[in-house]
Amino acid sequence: MSDVRELLGWAAEDAGRPVISTEAVYAKAARVRWRRRAGISAAAVCAVAAGAFVVPGLSAGQKQSPRTSSVAAPGKLGGSGRAEKLAALLPAGVGRVEQVSLAAIIKHATPVQAKEHLYGPVDGQFAVRRDGGVGYLVIGLMNAKTVDKKLGGGSRDTDPCAALPGEPHRTDCVREELPGGRVLTLWSDSMDYGDGTPQWGPELAGRLSLPDGGQLAVRDSTGFEADTAQGPLLKAPPLTRAQLRTLMLSPELLRKK
Repeated sequence: MSDVRELLGWAAEDAGRPVISTEAVYAKAARVRWRRRAGISAAAVCAVAAGAFVVPGLSAGQKQSPRTSSVAAPGKLGGSGRAEKLAALLPAGVGRVEQVSLAAIIKHATPVQAKEHLYGPVDGQFAVRRDGGVGYLVIGLMNAKTVDKKLGGGSRDTDPCAALPGEPHRTDCVREELPGGRVLTLWSDSMDYGDGTPQWGPELAGRLSLPDGGQLAVRDSTGFEADTAQGPLLKAPPLTRAQLRTLMLSPELLRKK
């Protein structure tokens, strides 16, 4: 099954529901590719993908028209003001920030199919254009109830840096305990999990566990390669590790109490 459908899971779970579950976002596609690399059967992979990633009205076999980077940027969202809010939090020189829909870019989803119910004030999927390339920042805040639902009874205290059976090891992973009961974890991911479309470039990722049980997750990606790509990969993620840390600790990403 094409990784295009897997990417849809990063962007849309169901129309009318939150499109982003950022902690599961790129990780789901990475796990599927990892299992392929490890020799898990194609049938098992298809079962995982079919159960996890569905956008109503877009079937797995639906033919898509070719799209190249010369086409005017698809999936761009305007009017929400979230791109401006994010840009104001970023250091100079990061690049031009636009709020986008990955479902629209990758799968040509309609606005209804790609509708997002975003929880945090700066949640969303953002293209970052710099030096001719296009990377992405994906930001998602979840409350404790949503975190528990997605964990399916698992512990919130799981260390992302810990090696887990059957899972790719997260490199350069650092877990930092902060004042007030917060825990920030940052790591690198090569996203090199075998063949497929689209092929995502290297990225940085972060997770901030909050004392009330909520979580903030951010993906800092160099972009992807496919016929739907909006441009070449960035040479490095939009934000450095230090810049990503600063962004994730910005109170503007959290809901006001």
